[in-house]
Amino acid sequence: MIQNNVSFDILSINRGHLSVTYRGVPALKCPFDYVLYQMLFMQLKPDLVIEIGTFKGGGALYYADLLELIGKGEVHTIDLETQCNELTKRHPRIKVFSGGWQAYPLENAKGYETVLVIEDSSHTYQNTLDAMNRFADVVTPGSYMIVEDGILDCLVSQGVYSPETYNGGPVRAIEEFLQSHSDRFQIDRGLCDFFGINATWNPNGYLRKL
Repeated sequence: MIQNNVSFDILSINRGHLSVTYRGVPALKCPFDYVLYQMLFMQLKPDLVIEIGTFKGGGALYYADLLELIGKGEVHTIDLETQCNELTKRHPRIKVFSGGWQAYPLENAKGYETVLVIEDSSHTYQNTLDAMNRFADVVTPGSYMIVEDGILDCLVSQGVYSPETYNGGPVRAIEEFLQSHSDRFQIDRGLCDFFGINATWNPNGYLRKL
């Protein structure tokens, strides 16, 4: 029987995004954000993308392929330990760092004209806030700090996770971060609301440095 109804919600999208791959490598990205990333990359043409949280490396691979299309730039992807796919490791525009974001030498980001930071690590409130504070100075003016997976706050309200798991998560961390950085960063509503108000897996998470 042909199913003609259209039905989806945050829970069904979440199930799908957990299975998303890029070039066969797990990427765990919402399709909305895939589109937003490629638009932003083509606009910014970043020289360096710092990804905090590698997992299997599908996201880093996607970013690196976008940079390949642009014709410049590299990705520094950071995780506690190296789990990423060999395809990601072999990409000429990717450098993989282990030991966690605390161990990443910030001097590695010096000398690049446009630096974009993507915070996609554990998503707990304190870890997210600490990472944002550490990398805030690395982001170049006019570029972005993107804080991923603030949608977890909504998934907690849907009963997918317990409130204690993330302790407010990225949404709480962004709010607190902006209290002390509002003169340097602002939420880009054009990106966050592109498909509808915060219709992204990164609600309020596209932060442009002034």
